[in-house]
Amino acid sequence: MAKKAEQSRKKPNLHVKKGDTVKVIAGKDKGAEGKIIKVIREENRVVVEGVNRVKKHTKVVDQGGTTGGIITTEAPIHVSNVMLVEDGTVTRVGHKRVEVTKRRPDGSEYSSTRSVRISRKTGKEI
Repeated sequence: MAKKAEQSRKKPNLHVKKGDTVKVIAGKDKGAEGKIIKVIREENRVVVEGVNRVKKHTKVVDQGGTTGGIITTEAPIHVSNVMLVEDGTVTRVGHKRVEVTKRRPDGSEYSSTRSVRISRKTGKEI
């Protein structure tokens, strides 16, 4: 029973990372480009700078020194609504395994593979 609960809490892998430049392909901000500020893997959402801006009303906190007011901030959007931008155009993301040489703590080396993201349009590593 515990094993099944563990599997349901597994975080999904996403096609974008923090720092990637993306273009919004659906929603009210369609066509906007921006950099990813935050990735929320548990909810399949990303926060993109300058996209999906909302106004938050904050309370006045006397002892904390925070003043109340209205703050404009970015809200998360679903990861399916963004596409990675590479060389000025949007592209899908693929993965491939590449050979690498790794070093053990004792100094000996061995060959292994690791996964890298590639552009589906150009085939180049991202």
